[in-house]
Amino acid sequence: MPIFQYKGYRSDGSSVAGVIEADGIQNALLSVKEIGIYPKEIYENLPQEKKWFSRKHDPTVLPSLTRQLSTLFSSGVSLLDALKSLSEENRGFWKNLLVNVRERVSSGASLSRALEGHPKVFPEFYINMVEAGEQSGSLDRVLARLADFLEKQAAIREKVRTAMIYPTLMVCIGFTVLSFLFTFVIPKIVKIFENTKSALPFLTVVLIAISHVFIHYWWAIIIVLIGLLLGSRRLQKHHRTFVDRMMLKMPGHIVQNLYYVRFTRTLGFLLEGGLPMLKALELAARSIGNLVLERKLLDVVKRVGEGGSLSGSLEEFPPVLVQLISTGEKSGRLGEVLNKAADAYEEEFNRKVQKGLSLLEPVMILLMGLVVGFIVLAVLLPMFQLNQLIK
Repeated sequence: MPIFQYKGYRSDGSSVAGVIEADGIQNALLSVKEIGIYPKEIYENLPQEKKWFSRKHDPTVLPSLTRQLSTLFSSGVSLLDALKSLSEENRGFWKNLLVNVRERVSSGASLSRALEGHPKVFPEFYINMVEAGEQSGSLDRVLARLADFLEKQAAIREKVRTAMIYPTLMVCIGFTVLSFLFTFVIPKIVKIFENTKSALPFLTVVLIAISHVFIHYWWAIIIVLIGLLLGSRRLQKHHRTFVDRMMLKMPGHIVQNLYYVRFTRTLGFLLEGGLPMLKALELAARSIGNLVLERKLLDVVKRVGEGGSLSGSLEEFPPVLVQLISTGEKSGRLGEVLNKAADAYEEEFNRKVQKGLSLLEPVMILLMGLVVGFIVLAVLLPMFQLNQLIK
C-alpha cells in the first residue's frame, strides 16, 4: 500500500508528524483519526532517490535487504508478504522504496521489472540476475548469491576506505599542529631575535617568513586548499580518462589489483548466475571503476561477439589472468576459475595495502621529524650566535 505522510495535533494540543500505510488518502485520513490524531496535512510520501543519494549511502543496507528477502522467500513466504515484512521493518527512504516495489509486484509486474523503477538503487547486474533467477525458478538462490556478492564488494570498499583513514588523519593532525606552531608559538620565540642587529641564520629567516605567511595570509592558505580540493574534483569529473590512466600507472599495481578483483568477481558471479557471456562481460566492464579499462573491455565484448575467445581477446591484460581464463574456457568452469582469480587478486590487494601502510607510518614519522628538526635548528642557531656574542 502507498505511504502517506501526515502532520497534525493530539488531543492535548501537541503537534505530531509521521507516516502511515493506506489504500488511499481517504483511508489515510480515517486511519490517522483512529489513532487519536487530528490531521492538518496529509500527502503521499513517494521515494525521493535524488534527495537520498545526496546523503551518505550505507553500502550494507542493500546486501542486508537482499539476504533477508532470500531467507523469507526460501522459507516459503510469498514475495508480496516478504516485501511487506521488509517494508514494515525499515523506515524512511527504504520503507517507501519497498512499498513502491511491492505495489508494482501486486499490480502484476515481476520483481525484476519492479526494481527497474529504481536504477540508482539497484544496479543493472542486480536486475539482470533477479530476472535470470525468475526465469530459472531459482530466485531464492540467486538472491542469496547476490547478497554474498554485494557483501564482498562492500567489504572491499570498506578496506579501501579504512586504508585511507590513517594517512588522511596524520596529514590533518600534522597540518593543524604546524599551523598552531607557526601562528601562535613561533612568533613569540622569534620576536627575541628580530630585535637583535646581528644577521640571522638562513633557517631562521625561512622560519620567520613561514610564520609571517601563516599569520597574515591565512586566508590565502585556505583559498589554496579549497582550490586544490575543487580542482581535484573538477579534474576527476572532466578529465576522468587522464585520471584513470594515471591510476593504472601507480607503483606496486595496488589499484590495478583492485580493478581486476572487481572485474573477475563480477564476471564470475554473473556467468555462474546464468547470464550470457556478452551481457555478463558488458556488465563486468561497466562495474570495473576505471574508464580506460572499461573501454578496453568493451572492445573485448565486440571481439567475443564476432566469434573470438575471451582469453584470446584480452591482449593487454596480465598474462596470468589470461592463462587462467583460457584454462577455465577449456575446462568449461570459467565462472569458478574467475572467482578463484578474484580471491587471489583480493588477497594480493590486501597484502600490498598492509605493506604500503606499514611503510607509510615510518615515512610520515620521518617527515614530521624533519619538520620538527628544522624548527628546532631555526630557533637554536640564533641562540648560539647570541651566546658567542656575549662571550
